[in-house]
Amino acid sequence: MVVLSQNGRQQLPLIKACKPNYGFTGIPMIDMTSPHAKAHMVEACEEFGFFKLVNHGVPMEFMSRLEDEGIKFFSLPQSEKDLAGPPQPFGYGNRRIGPNGDVGWIEYLLLSTNPDSISQICSSISPENPEIFGSAVADYVSSVKNMTYEVLEMIAEGLNIEPRNVLSSLLKDEESDSCFRVNHYPPCPEVEALRGRGLVGFGEHTDPQIISVLRSNNTNGLEICLKDGTWVSVAPDQDSFFINVGDSLQVMTNGKFKSVKHRVVTDSRKARVSMIYFGGPPLTEIIAPLPSLVKEGEETLYKEFTWADYKKSVYKSRLADNRLGLFEKKEQP
Repeated sequence: MVVLSQNGRQQLPLIKACKPNYGFTGIPMIDMTSPHAKAHMVEACEEFGFFKLVNHGVPMEFMSRLEDEGIKFFSLPQSEKDLAGPPQPFGYGNRRIGPNGDVGWIEYLLLSTNPDSISQICSSISPENPEIFGSAVADYVSSVKNMTYEVLEMIAEGLNIEPRNVLSSLLKDEESDSCFRVNHYPPCPEVEALRGRGLVGFGEHTDPQIISVLRSNNTNGLEICLKDGTWVSVAPDQDSFFINVGDSLQVMTNGKFKSVKHRVVTDSRKARVSMIYFGGPPLTEIIAPLPSLVKEGEETLYKEFTWADYKKSVYKSRLADNRLGLFEKKEQP
C-alpha cells in the first residue's frame, strides 16, 4: 500500500487514540483448560462481550505460517494484488470497507470457510503456488473452527443450556454462513504528526455474526468500548486468541451477552496483521432469544429474524450504526 498522502489523510477519519497498554488491564484472560473456564467465559461475555483465550490448542505453527503467507501477499506490487479483487464478496479489498462509504487504512483478503471456495480463490491470490497459500488457510481455519465449537459448547454449559451443541451446531452446519478475513494495516509515519489523534484502520463497529475469533501479530491497534463508553487499548498477544460476542449471540441470549464495539487504530511504525474467523449461522436460521434463557414472565427484547434478513440489513448500514436497533422491540406508550 502506498504511503499516505496529505490528500489521502484528509479522506480518512481520525479519532482520539487510546494510549496503548496503559491504564486498563482488566481484559479477562481465560485458560481454556481451567475447570472454571465455562463460568469465566459467561462472566466475560456479560461484562465485556470479549475475552482473551490461552491454552487454546491451536498449533502456533498454523498461526505463524498463515501470517507469513499473508505478509507475502500484501508485499506484492499493488497491480498484482488487485488481480485478486475486488471482493464479490470474497477476494482482495483496499481501503473501502463495505458499500456505504466507510474507509480505513487497511487492505484485506476476505475468504469463505468452505474448502472448495478457499481452493478456488487461492488461484488468484497466489497463482504460482496456490496450494501453499490454500494449505495454510485450510489448516488454520480448520483448527480455529474446532476450537470455536468447543468455546461455544463451554459457553452453553456455563449458561445451563441444553443441548450442549445448541450454538456450535449452527457453525458446524454445512450451510453455515461463516467467513474468514486476513487484515493488513500498514504503518503510517504521518500519524506521529497528528498529536494524539489516530488514523482509523477499521472504524468502530460490532460484528453481526454469532462469534468472532481474532488472532494478530504483536502490533498495537485494537481498541474496545466498555459499558460506560470508555475506549481502551487491548494489548496484542500473537500466541493467544481474542473472542468477540457478535450481534446474533446478543439476541440469542436476550441481551445477557453484549456484542462488543471495537475498532483498530493505525500504528506509526509497525504493520498490524490480524486474522479473524467470523462464525455465522445458515442464512435461513431464525435468530431469536433462546427460550431457556428467558425467565417466566420476562419479555424478549428482540423480534425474530433470519440471518439472511439481518445480513441484508447490515450491508445497508454504516459501520458505526446501531444495527440491532431495527430489530429491538419497542415499548408501547
